[in-house]
Amino acid sequence: MTRLDAPGANFLAEIHEQPEALTRMLEHRAEFREIGRACAAREPVALRLVGHGSSDAAAVYGVYAFGLLPGWTALRDSISLTVYYGARLDFSRSVVVALSQSGSTPDVVTYVERARERGALTVALTNDPRSELAAAAEATLPLAAGDERSVAATKTFFNELGALVLLAGAAAGREDEVADGLRRAAELAADSIPGLEQAVGPVATAFAYVGRMYVIGRGVEFATAREIALKLTETCRVAAEPLTSTGLSHGPIAALDSMFPVWTIGSRDESLAALVEAAARVREAGATLVASGSAAAEVEGAAWHLPVPEAPMPLLSPLLSVLPGQLFAAALAQAKGLDPDRPERLTKVTRAR
Repeated sequence: MTRLDAPGANFLAEIHEQPEALTRMLEHRAEFREIGRACAAREPVALRLVGHGSSDAAAVYGVYAFGLLPGWTALRDSISLTVYYGARLDFSRSVVVALSQSGSTPDVVTYVERARERGALTVALTNDPRSELAAAAEATLPLAAGDERSVAATKTFFNELGALVLLAGAAAGREDEVADGLRRAAELAADSIPGLEQAVGPVATAFAYVGRMYVIGRGVEFATAREIALKLTETCRVAAEPLTSTGLSHGPIAALDSMFPVWTIGSRDESLAALVEAAARVREAGATLVASGSAAAEVEGAAWHLPVPEAPMPLLSPLLSVLPGQLFAAALAQAKGLDPDRPERLTKVTRAR
């Protein structure tokens, strides 16, 4: 058992708390239903997602959740265009969804204020319903992730995925189906975490020397790739770059060698073939390969396989596929003698502009 005062104890504990946090968020289904219907009534031309860090990684997932469920054009919008360059965009047919653990990031708050002034329906997804972001938005939905004691967020990202897909499901009239899937995904995650925690230990020991890595995913799993890469960067001092399966071939593959490991995330959906092809190219380059996700077994020649269960719905796969990466980051930080609870030069709320 990890001591409560040991380095990284909070980070690891919060990974374990994620299934409970997701179940807690589902207690707010009625609020998601109401706001989802309000978003649908707007008949948006565009749904604009904004956030930083893990919230920005979750926004990548939101593009797929809203594109696949209600069939809307969704995009990660530029905060700088509105906040810093002062572009006077027409938001009258837009829904804005702003994601923030603290609800206190200044430029996200300013973006929401300006988008609302220009006609957007603005929705805040935050852990703090009394925050500046909640006050700026027309509607607020609780992430209900609970206190994040570690600077490196886990529960917030997990619940942001759940919140985005639940809101998209409500907008599409499929809230019951999505909520049932999320509940089952929480159960699968709870069952999977202990075994995965044991499985990542040998990988972390082997990779204690690593200072750079690619993390590859495509489709809904590109959000997972971005989040795992971020966790490795902030907690393990690994220069981890997230790539799509195709993006690997457009330049980055030239950097690979036997000392440059690649982490792949494969789920059984329409993007799997591209992921398998990218993994083959990684092997040809002589790089060490780690295969994770529900389709990890489809990736041949990997030094390590870290499979997770099939998700109840393909769209929910990132809730399970993020777990090996989070646990690997915790184990690798320990192997490197680092404290993921307090990464150097990082704070919980980013206020610098």
